[in-house]
Amino acid sequence: MSSHVQCPACGGQVPVYRNPLPTVDVVISFPDQGVVLIKRRNPPYGWALPGGFVDYGESVEQAAVREAKEETGLDVRLHGLLGVYSSPDRDPRQHTMSVVFMGTAKKESRLQAGDDAGQTRVAPLDDLPELAFDHARILADFQQALEQGRSRSTVCFGRSLGF
Repeated sequence: MSSHVQCPACGGQVPVYRNPLPTVDVVISFPDQGVVLIKRRNPPYGWALPGGFVDYGESVEQAAVREAKEETGLDVRLHGLLGVYSSPDRDPRQHTMSVVFMGTAKKESRLQAGDDAGQTRVAPLDDLPELAFDHARILADFQQALEQGRSRSTVCFGRSLGF
């Protein structure tokens, strides 16, 4: 789907496309404890996985590590891809597609809310609060992956970044 705007330099018509915006989320797990959640400081409110928009010029792996650090204070090691979630209604603000990673924190003691996270907590998978976006589905998929013995992905990514 596209529309057009006028080029300020030449006056010609330039197409403008409406595409889903790329985002990332990270399921940061602490074995036998649960997963890291943030309480969103901005709308849409609620508990969610750490994540956010991919910045221009950064890889999805870099964005995932950056967003985790900004929102939780944790340095995260990514272990693989859980999935890509792209339902047009997954974010009430606009159409997004999220690349969701599985990871672990290098040091749990540094867990603290930051950026647009008002609070953080580690929640057991069997006692989750109501979650924003499609994060309940994502965590159900993560639970299923754990039950299948898949807490690490066979997908190879980010070698140049040391992930």
